[in-house]
Amino acid sequence: MAIRKTTIEEVAGLARVSIKTVSRVINDEPNVRPSTRQRVLDAIERLHYHPSQSARSLAGARSYLIGLLYDNPSSSYVTNVQEGVLDRCRAEGYELIINPCDYKDPDLCTQVSKMVSQARLDGLILTPPLSDHKALVSTLDDQGIPFVLIAPPDRSDPARSVFTDDRESCCEMTCYLASLGHEQIGYIIGHPDHAAVGTRFLGYKDGLDRSGIRFDERSTEQGYNSFESGELAARKMLSLDPRPTAVFAGNDDMAAGAMKMAHELGLGIPEDLSIVGFDDVPLASHLWPALTTIRQPIREMADKAAELLLRQIRGESREELHSIPSTLVIRDSTGPKPDSNNGRLGSGSMKEADSESRGTEIRSA
Repeated sequence: MAIRKTTIEEVAGLARVSIKTVSRVINDEPNVRPSTRQRVLDAIERLHYHPSQSARSLAGARSYLIGLLYDNPSSSYVTNVQEGVLDRCRAEGYELIINPCDYKDPDLCTQVSKMVSQARLDGLILTPPLSDHKALVSTLDDQGIPFVLIAPPDRSDPARSVFTDDRESCCEMTCYLASLGHEQIGYIIGHPDHAAVGTRFLGYKDGLDRSGIRFDERSTEQGYNSFESGELAARKMLSLDPRPTAVFAGNDDMAAGAMKMAHELGLGIPEDLSIVGFDDVPLASHLWPALTTIRQPIREMADKAAELLLRQIRGESREELHSIPSTLVIRDSTGPKPDSNNGRLGSGSMKEADSESRGTEIRSA
């Protein structure tokens, strides 16, 4: 037997107000007397009323729908962002529409504008590389559509941006490798279209400089954030003579590809080659050996992005910096430089790691 749902008309009748007044209370609009608002809230609680989206938007102010746009080949990244946004949406009574986009589509701006209009979205969250798309950001700005950017390259708009300390954490990871005695540290660069990933390469170079190691362009290879590109880059890098004793990949997918190539070449990890990544996707802890990486606070960033968007929609936006620190996670894929019993300390801030540090976390400054 189906359970009958309480209607908004019943709430209005019990509270002795109009249906529109009930909608205003549900939408948390300011133009309702405190005594009237309390009567409506008491009626909602007494009748166990759960408003539908159409009832909530009856007053016409909001649709209680926000959109999440992405163009990222990493399913774990997208899932983490989705879960973080959903946590905040559920807490504040919003629904989420998730839409994949083609970053390079010449009609992207028109498509997004049309989607916002047709779905009556209250606002949008853009993930990299869409958060790098200047034309799209400009279009949303011109049309007055609320939005928040996750990990944009430009941090001049703090009320609409959430990011982490990619450059500093990559500097510290490079210093950590140097503290183990590695002087030839290769780097697999992330996708050239992802500006945020580009700051990781700068952090790697900062770490070399801080550790007193000369940057050698021959020790870098271009990747495209995918497993296959990491595999190909590692093949080229490991064919050098002398080859790197450590490889830092700009994300975990490329690091996993580098690990596969090392195994195929008969190199022991970390006995012959140390490998590190960035993101700490679920795969990282299940690789053999488990991957040392940088834990990007993706879910926390997504939750904060949703919070900022909802503040913006309510007119509560504040100009403040929203940087969430990342964490170094030391696992079994890193060890001392081959043929070296004692790793030398670099001039960076990272302490020398011993066998007891496996699986530990070090929060980036």
